[in-house]
Amino acid sequence: MALDRQRIITEAVALLDAEGLDGVTTRKLAARLGVQSPTLYWHIPNKAALVTAIAEAILEQQFPEFVSPDPAEPWPDWLIRLAGRLRRALLAHPDGARVISASQLSLTMAGISELAMSTLVARGVPLRRARLVVVTVLRFTVGYVLEEQTGPPGAEALEGFDMDAYAAAYPTVIAGVTEYFEPGRTVDDLFRDCVAQIVHGPSS
Repeated sequence: MALDRQRIITEAVALLDAEGLDGVTTRKLAARLGVQSPTLYWHIPNKAALVTAIAEAILEQQFPEFVSPDPAEPWPDWLIRLAGRLRRALLAHPDGARVISASQLSLTMAGISELAMSTLVARGVPLRRARLVVVTVLRFTVGYVLEEQTGPPGAEALEGFDMDAYAAAYPTVIAGVTEYFEPGRTVDDLFRDCVAQIVHGPSS
């Protein structure tokens, strides 16, 4: 099979799924493709470009095109849904949030921002507020997923940790967590509620 940019990116995403971002090296990618590492540089010039290409592939699974919302849908509801789509795109691959964070020239992320900001401005939101809301929502989403994909503390980190002492020192933190996660409420609900706080403000 001929080597082309799309095949390289497809294999790079598969490598990401198998080994995480730290395992995505040009040496391993070249081995999967059955070529020498320098051959890759004919198509993708460096590791930064490779990470950006992976980011685009991840995002395009949820954002194959940019479609404006239905005029009847309130923009806050639409923006919350858009954030949910971004979260799903990142969660679909190990280290998805790290990939997006490391990709500094993602045209798809730029497209998401443009769509979101232009939608808000078209609905009468001042440009300055539109930018602040969109930037906050998108960066919160990436950070939220980054924490999700880091996972809970392992056994080694918890060794010697005194949970009773922690609960006694931070009772309001524990009470807040306990109250929020009533039966049936999940981290998906927490994500939506947090984004709603950003979009609607504290009164929501």
